[in-house]
Amino acid sequence: MLKDRYLSSPVAVDLEEKMVFISGPRQVGKTTLAQSLLAGRFKKAAYFNWDKKQGRDAIIAADWPQNADLIILDEIHKYKRWKRFVKGEYDSLKHQYKFLITGSARLDVYRKGGDSLLGRYRHYRLHPFSLAELNNRKNPLKPFENIPVGAPAKGLEILEQFGGFPEPMLAQDERKLRLWHNELHERLLREDIRDVETIRDLSAMQVLTGMLPSKVGSLLSINAIREDMEVSHRAVSNWLNILEAFYYQFRIYPFSRGPFRSLKKEPKLYLWDWSEVTGAAARFENMVASHLLKLAHWLHDREGYRTGLYFLRDSSKREVDFLFTVGEKPWFAVEVKTQYEGLVPNLNYFREKLRIPFAYQVINRPGIDQLSGGIRVISADKFLSALI
Repeated sequence: MLKDRYLSSPVAVDLEEKMVFISGPRQVGKTTLAQSLLAGRFKKAAYFNWDKKQGRDAIIAADWPQNADLIILDEIHKYKRWKRFVKGEYDSLKHQYKFLITGSARLDVYRKGGDSLLGRYRHYRLHPFSLAELNNRKNPLKPFENIPVGAPAKGLEILEQFGGFPEPMLAQDERKLRLWHNELHERLLREDIRDVETIRDLSAMQVLTGMLPSKVGSLLSINAIREDMEVSHRAVSNWLNILEAFYYQFRIYPFSRGPFRSLKKEPKLYLWDWSEVTGAAARFENMVASHLLKLAHWLHDREGYRTGLYFLRDSSKREVDFLFTVGEKPWFAVEVKTQYEGLVPNLNYFREKLRIPFAYQVINRPGIDQLSGGIRVISADKFLSALI
């Protein structure tokens, strides 16, 4: 199951032409992919980690093995002049080495100073395991076509409870999951973020991370958080941006294009690790949101489409959980429910108003698949396994 991640082949192909950047949350499998999966496709891969003194010294000295053909630089975004350094090494040695850059921060954000790397690299975002990847399904998804939903897949309950990060997903142990969460929070705040950001009150930011799981799936009010924490609006906004840049949480915004205007502009917040969410309904919604974000990033990073993930809400407070767009045009809408109690009227309302080609009502129960009034009501194990 873990021998071949969904990005392995695309990254190996792109390395023949350019540098490749792989970013994603801590412990999602970037290093394992770089070392174990990609190294096997080259004669010799040399791995250097900026967090280790030996690796840091070798990077600064540009001490690359002569017999290597792939250079892997891990967490190098913590080096203040990393962009200029990588550009210089690539321009000088691209005919001798392939360069793979990995990091737990958004490498498209942490490019500080120096000349542009434009045209020299491709950037992929590595996601946790999804249901399709867990079952090794490779689905040929094309924008504006009906999602080719097939047979249900195994493992949905495991993903829902333990998340898609390799270590807790494989362990399937509640005690180990709690310990893993604690360690991840500690290292995220006191190692990763501290190394590249100046945070005056790290303990307050830690309080914020403890609050966010309870806010999953609802409108996110920075003012409400500011009042609860007794800090400034600017501080909360900055902390949220940092946590998003380090792949702890992501936000989706209301769709507001053309004649359609959303009444409120507040986003909804979700976690990259949905196993932190305690409420069953919110956790299930977060898991679906993460699967859809993975699809959006795949189509953008690999295929070059301009994708978007939104939710729908109008002045009458009608709401639908998710709208997936390509080139700002609606492709499909998704409403998430833990049980099937009939069609959701809002889904059909928005489908007709915005001329959305496809609409899915995804139910967290097996054995459901029916088409009713242009809406496909379908079990989560079938729908999610048809994605990436």
